Parts: sequence; C-alpha cells; structure tokens
Amino acid sequence: MSGRPILTAAGMRAAEAAVIDAGTPVGVLMERAGAAVAEAAWRQSGMAPTLILCGPGNNGGDGYVAARLLRERGVPVRVAALRPPRAEAAMAAAARWDGPVETLEAARPAPRLIDALFGTGLARPLEPEIEAALARLTVAAHATIAVDLPSGVSTDDGALLGAVPAFEMTVALGAMKPAHRLYPAAGLCGRVAVADIGIAAAGGALAELAPPALPRPGPDDHKYSRGMVAVLGGAMAGAAALAATAAIRSGAGYVLLLSPRPVAGIPHAIVQRDGDDVGDPRIGAVLVGPGLGRDGAARRRLDRAMASGRPLVIDGDALHLLGPAGLGRLPALPDMAILTPHAGEFAAMFGTGAGSKVDRARDAAAQAGAVIIFKGADSVVAAPDGRAVIAPPVSPWLSTAGTGDVLAGIAAAMRAQGLDAFAAAQAALWLHGDAARRAGPAMIADDLADHLKAAIAALS
Repeated sequence: MSGRPILTAAGMRAAEAAVIDAGTPVGVLMERAGAAVAEAAWRQSGMAPTLILCGPGNNGGDGYVAARLLRERGVPVRVAALRPPRAEAAMAAAARWDGPVETLEAARPAPRLIDALFGTGLARPLEPEIEAALARLTVAAHATIAVDLPSGVSTDDGALLGAVPAFEMTVALGAMKPAHRLYPAAGLCGRVAVADIGIAAAGGALAELAPPALPRPGPDDHKYSRGMVAVLGGAMAGAAALAATAAIRSGAGYVLLLSPRPVAGIPHAIVQRDGDDVGDPRIGAVLVGPGLGRDGAARRRLDRAMASGRPLVIDGDALHLLGPAGLGRLPALPDMAILTPHAGEFAAMFGTGAGSKVDRARDAAAQAGAVIIFKGADSVVAAPDGRAVIAPPVSPWLSTAGTGDVLAGIAAAMRAQGLDAFAAAQAALWLHGDAARRAGPAMIADDLADHLKAAIAALS
C-alpha cells in the first residue's frame, strides 16, 4: 500500500474538515488549489488564451483563483460562470477576480478550457443546457483541464452521470479519487496530476498501485530457495505453458509444468512432467486454472491443488470449477489464495452486486477469504481485510487471449518467492502492465514474458 492514496468523496470531506478544524481556513486551501491549477495550465500550454468555467461552489472558487493568478502572469483569461458563487470562500475568491464574468450559455470558446464547474461529490446529472455548453466549449479548445474531476463524473465509482467530454489533464486536489482510475470516468480524465494543497491523505485503505519492492536473490540462494512454482496444466497446453514461462521469467528459481502432454517451444529451464503430483514440500506456490479444462480430470487436478497445502493462485477454468459453491473451501486453506477473475468469471462467482468495482472486489475478497485480482482496464486488487489498490491505465493491447495466463504465472512466481498474497498480487499486476507497455502495440501474450526482464530490471 505504498502507492498514492485514493479518497472517496466522504473521505475527502473528512480530510478537509480535519485540516480546517486544525486551523487552516477554507480560503487558504482554495488559494492553494487555484495556484496548482494555474501552474498546471502554465506548464501545459503557457500563454494560451484561457476560458475558465466556474460553478457556484468551492470548485468554482478554485477556478476564480486560477483565473486571477494566470492573468497576473500575463495570460489572457476569461471567466464564464454558471451561477454566482454561494459558498463564502468562493464568493471571496470571485471578489478578487476583477475581470468580466460571462454567462456559460453565451461564452465564446478559447484555445484553453479549464472546467471548474463541479468537482468531487456530484450525485446528479448536469442540466441539459450545462452539459451542452460544456461539450461545445471543450470540443472547441486545443488544451483542456478539469479541476479535481471532469464535471458530470461520479466520484466514487467512476460512472458517468451524463455525457462527459474528454479532458487532456485533470488536476486532482489533495488526493486522487476513485473516478480517476475507475472506468468509464478514468478514460476521460487524461493525465492526472495530484496537487498537494496541505491535506493529509495518507494511511487509508485504498491506494493506486505502485512499483513493488521485489525479492532479490542473495549469494546463498539456490533454485529452491528462490521459489519453486508448480503449474497444473490440462486440456489447453498452451495456456499453462504461457503461465509457466511467465513464472520462470519473473524470477522463480524452479518451475514445474505438470501437463498431460509435452509442450514444445517453451524455455528448456521449465521442467515438464506428466501427472498432477504437487506434494513436493519445496513447492512455494501452485498455479491451477490456465487451460485446465472443465471435465472430471480437470476437477481432480483442482482438488489435488486444493489439498497440496501450498499457496495457491487460482485462475481461468479453475475459477469456473470452484464456483460459488466452492468459495467456502478457501478460508480453510493453510495459506491465503489469490484469485484472478475477469469480469465474466467474477460475476459467475460473486454476482453483479452493487457499488463500485472496488466495493465489489472488497466484498468478494471478504467472502472468499482470499486476495482478488479483479482484472480489466481498471484492475483492482483487494484483500479480505478491506485493503485495496487500483492499477493505473495499462495498454489496451492486453485485451487478447493468454494475457491473463501470464498474469497468473507472475503472481505464482511472486508468491513462491515469499511475498504475501496481497503483495504478490500487486507485484504481478505492476510487472504485467509494465511488460505490456514495453511490448508495444499489437503485442500478443507470448511477447509479455520477453519484456518481464526489463520490467524487473527497471525496479532495481
């Protein structure tokens, strides 16, 4: 949990209240926020003529401060207000802006647009005329910035409350919010810059995924002490081979691929055997699921894995075989398991549920007594105790067959090398995303393993 903290709307209100109660006036926080927005705009596009849209609350007050500060730098600035400010600090900020104020409906476009209409906590759709004006002015601008969040976004779950335009940059005030990383809102925020305005946001149960601290081999290590991974293959040998290759490329000292048939073309360092014997006490983690199949033989192999007493990573077909009825088996395992469902597998095991993706992942982790990697464009890792992380955006080229098998193999390697289940899941997700970035466009799952070495080296 070393990544940047993420606060819900209620968490942000509580953090602000604590700072205010400690003696920092709202106006001081507003000056800091407006200064951060002005600085971001200056760095983004310098002297570009700017239109700032200001709402009636404190988000609008931040906009008035940014307008004043940008004009002090010589930037041509105009302000368009939805309504006059009604919050005391926002009224004071507006009073210090001595330029003209246009109406939102009549505002003319500018090369740079800053949206300070509504920030954190919006719970209802924008009025149609506001939505239309925002869309018109944003589309016409060459550079766009949202203050805290794009107007029309639901803070805690990333839902869109209506039609929301895409922004080039979002300046998150004080801390990131779930909507900065949860889709569909995350796709409209652009680059997210977090502005330090003097609000303590650390120590929460939700954070952004951060680069991991990986175990490093020492002079006394050998292939078993570096982590032995057993991969139980099945009907689709290629999937298990992808997972085994990812495990050996992720630093595991020994990878055993147990498959009903030999697999050609994989690293010779991977030991291949027939059968499903995972009783070797030197095994540090067992991966079951990639290409396993769903027949009786596959179920027997899953049962062998469950009875092994080793830390488990459960993926793909094994999730289907385990099903909702098998969740009760997981808390009884001697070591916490890692489950890696995509959206369809998650719904089959845990239902569609209510709340954000983070809420559902947390509920699933608590129900299963296991760490959940809820995969997707906005992957979430959740632990049974409520800790959770959201991954930053990754390459959309990951949406191809076999990439989930690679992720599972990395997770098994991290687990075998001694990381606890939550840390192992986070490390796997980070390495998986970084390898995809390095692999570039049109990558396939086989390419990912080739880029794991560079991803790991970059963390040295």
